[in-house]
Amino acid sequence: MDWSRAKSVLILAFLILNIILGYQLWLDVREQLSSNLDWTSLPEDTKKQMEMKLIQVQGKIPSETPTLTERTFQFVDEEQVTKRVNLATPISSQLIYIDEKELRKALKDAIPTIASYSYDQPTSSDGVFRLQYMLDNKWPMFEVSLELFYANQNIVAYRENKVVELESKEKDDKGQKVLPATNALGILIEKFLPTGSVVKEMKLGYHGQVYNETLVTAPAWRIVLESGDIYFVNAISAEVYHPKGEQQKE
Repeated sequence: MDWSRAKSVLILAFLILNIILGYQLWLDVREQLSSNLDWTSLPEDTKKQMEMKLIQVQGKIPSETPTLTERTFQFVDEEQVTKRVNLATPISSQLIYIDEKELRKALKDAIPTIASYSYDQPTSSDGVFRLQYMLDNKWPMFEVSLELFYANQNIVAYRENKVVELESKEKDDKGQKVLPATNALGILIEKFLPTGSVVKEMKLGYHGQVYNETLVTAPAWRIVLESGDIYFVNAISAEVYHPKGEQQKE
């Protein structure tokens, strides 16, 4: 065997492998950098309104504009909204901050559906961790939640409002590309946000209203302010919904 030639081939193979791995790493980094925007990506008119109204945008602005459809659901059990179930064995509440995967593992026997939920800090409160149902394992449903009650640093009970999806009458509806987050935020800044507002988070998910136990939802951008106030912008129609002020139109 020609060891000199074999050595050269191995060196070349490792070099090619390093180039491939380096290129993949560069793609991953570029994707992460381009997955979110900041306030500088907003239109000039919107930035002027920000200055006039002393509004700050501290959270990242998502750049995703997927094609989504309106979807309808039925609540499984009316009593679930108020029914609180005590855990046979309390679980450390610190897991929700340390490792959400470990939290799911610890609670999977008591709450088999917990893998379908993700922690939502903005809507959690003292004594209650709120997790949102992830539709298609990707989109949070802002009205469908799992609440974990904690005391003395332990999760001691839970409440879950399950839903099942109803078959759409418009089976051929392929959906619509959603309104960009920059547009949704621009609408709020120019027409709805009070002076001095600080935007902390924007998230795309499904927001809806309940009609006779039926939850009719549409893609929506949820905007969370530093004050804890929350706005929803319908990502199809651009209508604005403020829970404190009911539905508002652009």
